[in-house]
Amino acid sequence: MTSDFTFDHKDFQSIKNSIKDQIDNNRDSLIKQVFTCVDNTTLSGSDSINSVADFCRATVSMCREGLHPASVCIYPFFVAETKKLLKDTGISVASVAGGFPAGQIPSALKNNEVRYIVENGADEVDFVINRGSFLSGDVSYVFDEVASAKEICGKSVLLKVILETGELLSAQNIYAAAMIVMEAGADFVKTSTGKIPVGATPESAYAILSAIFEFQKKESRPIGYKAAGGLSTIDEALFHYCMASRILGIENIDKHRFRIGTSRLTTQLFKNLTF
Repeated sequence: MTSDFTFDHKDFQSIKNSIKDQIDNNRDSLIKQVFTCVDNTTLSGSDSINSVADFCRATVSMCREGLHPASVCIYPFFVAETKKLLKDTGISVASVAGGFPAGQIPSALKNNEVRYIVENGADEVDFVINRGSFLSGDVSYVFDEVASAKEICGKSVLLKVILETGELLSAQNIYAAAMIVMEAGADFVKTSTGKIPVGATPESAYAILSAIFEFQKKESRPIGYKAAGGLSTIDEALFHYCMASRILGIENIDKHRFRIGTSRLTTQLFKNLTF
């Protein structure tokens, strides 16, 4: 599966160079902005009601002077309890769906999973596509699954669609997949699950953001970008924020257009906040 997208290496390098200067000159303010765009994530097979409750309390404890992470992201089993714990905090509840992380379950089960999450009070759904279907050329299958998920989410629940870019083989495929899920109704395009070795790379970010930019030339509906998977340093998080800002042409992006999915960086960002 390919597209007519051409990876512009010269433009990519120019953006990377300018981002380095942007981070050096605005580090403190960028850390504040990125902190408010974090989906603080716990997706461990050993998660429990007690550990998720502790995680939520730790997230709430990082609220300072109106600044807090955008959401807590958990498995579907914990949505209802997380919703109670985060009530009146301003922090949204997000849950993964779609047979996370592989996406290899029947569409009917994906729909049931999304419906369960929504009915239990989630504000956001992070839905993973079936990469095998996409790579084999069955793009209508991918489109239909995303469209069904968005229909269940409706207008009030945000749908963030995970491409798992590390499995899509090329920038052209990443661009094409991003276009398909946006046309199907995705509110955000997300890089990765964080469950495979290759996550949110600068190259995958460039391809997705280029697709979002082109999509919005013909559609007035705003689309967000979420970087997740393999982000281990503050500078990496700031890089993705600045790249989104640069390509989408928005100087100060907020949580409605940008997210970072992480289980490692939230505390680091919090400790580096300045007031």
